[in-house]
Amino acid sequence: MTESNPRSSRLNSMERPVAFAGESSSLLTEEQLQCSICLDVFTDPVTTPCGHNFCKSCITQCWDTSEHCHCPYCKEKFTIRPEPKINITLRDVADHFKNRNKEPPESLEVLCDACTSVKQKAVKSCLDCGVTFCSSHLEPHINIPRYKKHKLINTVKNLEMYMCQKHEKPLELFCRDDQMYLCQFCTEGEHRDHNVILLEEESGQKKIQLQKTQTELQQMIQERLKKIQEINNSVELSKRNMEKQMSDSVEVFTALIRSIEKSQAELMEVMEEKQKAAEKQAEGLIKELEQEIEELKRRDTELEQFSHTEDHLHLLKNYPSLRIAPHTKNWSEISINTDLSVDVLRTSLSRLQKTLNEKLSVTLNEKLRETVSTELKRIQQYAVDVTLDPDTANPHLVLSGEGKQVMDGDTKQNLPDTPKRFTYYAMVLGKQGFSSGRFYYEVQVRGKTDWDLGVVRESVNRKGEIDSCKPQTGFWTVVLRNGNEYQACDDPSVPLSLREKPQKVGVFVDYEEGLVSFYDVEARSHIYSFTGQTFTEKLYPYFSPCVNDGGKNSAPLIISRVLKTD
Repeated sequence: MTESNPRSSRLNSMERPVAFAGESSSLLTEEQLQCSICLDVFTDPVTTPCGHNFCKSCITQCWDTSEHCHCPYCKEKFTIRPEPKINITLRDVADHFKNRNKEPPESLEVLCDACTSVKQKAVKSCLDCGVTFCSSHLEPHINIPRYKKHKLINTVKNLEMYMCQKHEKPLELFCRDDQMYLCQFCTEGEHRDHNVILLEEESGQKKIQLQKTQTELQQMIQERLKKIQEINNSVELSKRNMEKQMSDSVEVFTALIRSIEKSQAELMEVMEEKQKAAEKQAEGLIKELEQEIEELKRRDTELEQFSHTEDHLHLLKNYPSLRIAPHTKNWSEISINTDLSVDVLRTSLSRLQKTLNEKLSVTLNEKLRETVSTELKRIQQYAVDVTLDPDTANPHLVLSGEGKQVMDGDTKQNLPDTPKRFTYYAMVLGKQGFSSGRFYYEVQVRGKTDWDLGVVRESVNRKGEIDSCKPQTGFWTVVLRNGNEYQACDDPSVPLSLREKPQKVGVFVDYEEGLVSFYDVEARSHIYSFTGQTFTEKLYPYFSPCVNDGGKNSAPLIISRVLKTD
């Protein structure tokens, strides 16, 4: 290896511009951060009620010169002129985008080592001389052939860090075996047979890794911006749902006597509290997202600066702390509940029915059915594909091959007594457990005289007698006995008076809300809800077809495919 060729290649590599990681991707493009009015990157962006963004000055001028306030993008009209509020997160991202495309900052000012009187600003440091020069004293390195071969780098204050302390020569090489920085003379000793490459080559490979990390950071920023928009949209949708429910409830309460007006006010207050809680939750999530974005942007800025650096040693020393993205929360499963619970409305309506005359009772029944029908449409979006787990099934139970049906087979099968299996009662669980979120499934109970349905916690007793299948023992169930006796296994148990005999039962769970609700799917009516529960374990769908009873109860429980209604 000659002295001039590797140095020449290194200097050339330093002079080449470094492309910004992800500029050609679709992560952060100028078009995404562009105001559709001025066609430039946002300046003080504001968000309209319809969710579109504009520069504050652009939308203000647009509305000042227009007879009606509308969105320039989607043309939605606003009865009342919105008050523009700056979207702080979007503004920061836009500013970050602008700053990212500026030239990288100049090196820190370093003074010339060769000046004897007034020190001039240095322009280059020479690793061979171990000296930093101003433009005048650098001239020999430009004009004299012997000095042209010297290794020049951008000015640094700690030049000794770039020199081999043993041989007083420039650190130009990197030993991959020992993860050490070497000079040419180091390779003649203990590193002779090691995997040694040019410092620039190792730095270039590390830059590629950092660029990948930077691309991941930008993707994370985009995902969080999308989540913020999703949260804002959820709050707006929640507000609209609340307004609709309030309007529907007014139609009912206007027909009631004065005493009912108090119930209406209490109902409104609860709904508003839920809306405030949703908004407060959204504010907290947005704040947390914004904090993560700030941290990610700080790391992104660091990576941007390192992607342009020619200080290879400094880059390599900081590489281990830069290559790994900051620890952030997994936001994929986090969302805002956009639908206010109608349990309060339903309960209030049910109580009011007792005080109304026959004409008003008919009106309330229609409204109640309409409310539950709307609720069922909403919760059916959380439908999951439930399959029975044969490893949990009592030996007397017979499961279909696809795991969608279960019945009592009268005869005990020879099955291994595993820890998961119910050995005392005719019970079986679904394969999938849930420890967060919402889920819903439907079961056909047609032709049966006895059945149990619901959910249970993972640690329920599976081997011996159970004093009572109630929430205290890990069961949230509704049961049928003797063909027409329905009961919610709460504490105390609640007899259920149902107008119709359910043929298909829907089970809905909101883990965070502590809610387990049962519905008559075909009648579009509510059966029962366990509310205010606290779940700390996985919940599993629970089924018991009960005993065959000489063929009277031989029909199977059938897990149905959820058909979403219009």
